[in-house]
Order: sequence, then C-alpha cells, then structure tokens
Amino acid sequence: MKKLTLLLALCVLFVMARTAHAQQLDAALGFGTMTATSGPVDLAGGNIVSQRGGLFPSISADVLFLHHHQIGVQGEVSWRGSQGLYADTLPYRPILYDFNGIWAPKLGKKVQGELMAGFGGEDLRFYGQVNCTFVGCTDYVSSSHLAGHVGAGIRLYVWHSFFVRPEAHFYAIRNNNEFPSSNANRFAISIGYSLKPGF
Repeated sequence: MKKLTLLLALCVLFVMARTAHAQQLDAALGFGTMTATSGPVDLAGGNIVSQRGGLFPSISADVLFLHHHQIGVQGEVSWRGSQGLYADTLPYRPILYDFNGIWAPKLGKKVQGELMAGFGGEDLRFYGQVNCTFVGCTDYVSSSHLAGHVGAGIRLYVWHSFFVRPEAHFYAIRNNNEFPSSNANRFAISIGYSLKPGF
C-alpha cells in the first residue's frame, strides 16, 4: 500500500510540474549501501544488531521550478534488496522514504549539484509473523518511524539528457529503538534522465 501511495505521489508531482511549466524534471534509479552503528539493544535480547550492509536499490524523482536558481521538490524511496537477519534470528528489511526541498545549481557545462533536506520515515519489516487486519494478512510486522533527511549528489551528464549521480544521504530516525543508533547513512550511485535539462 505504501509503495502505491509513493508512486501516486510521484505521478502527481510530475503532473503538477507539467501544469506549472517546470524547467526540469528528473528521474533516477540507484544502488547503494547503508552504514550505521552496531551494538546491543534490549529488543534484540542484548545481541549485536546494526542496519549496515546490504544492497539498497532506490528510485527518486524531482521537479525544478526556477530556472536560474534551480529550486524544486524531490522524493525518494530506498529499501534493502534482500532480507537481513535481526539478532541473527529474525529476517527483516528496512524501507526508507523522504520528501525534500532541493537546490540543484549548475556547476559546469555538463555538471549539476544537488543539495536536499526534508523529512520522511523508515518502515522496518520483520518477517515470519502473520499480521492480519481488516485489509488482509501479511507475512510481516511493521515498525514505522519518522525520519529527518539531508542529502547531496553530483549529476554528471554523460550522454545527452542521461546522467550518473554519486550521492550521500543522512537519516535521523526518531525512536529507532530496534537499533543502537538513531542515525544512518546511505551511499549510492544512480543513473537518471532529465526532461528539459538546462544545458
């Protein structure tokens, strides 16, 4: 349900951008990993746990409204591609999503920067437990947390409107009691396309 909501939000973003005569629309697919502190927590029975490691695919899109200042809005979702083991016993998967304000200044003929800040959340899914509601049943239980987000990247336009973007993200996750730290970092490389790039 959350994936559909995010997809719908991104579609609405693109439609709004069309009607507002946006200067630039961008979409990207990325792959990266997460780093975070390791340590024991009470919820894991004192076992060492961490959110670090694993392959994190991501999907992002932004709309830039102001041509000279390249200011706009951006949204992104990232998830662990394979399940990790929480306390070496329980399969789990973190899903991170955020909505941001973005500033994307031109840094050269085929180079554009990205600085973003906003908020979103983390959905931790613990598998192997049946969870039934009035909507239906799932094979996981979720633990959701609000999160603040800041990120930065550099778009390198390698061919026409296609770009490669190395990027870094920092998440401050509220009440992240399942892990020893409320902070996590994600590093990735994305491949994307710009509609109406300003080059």
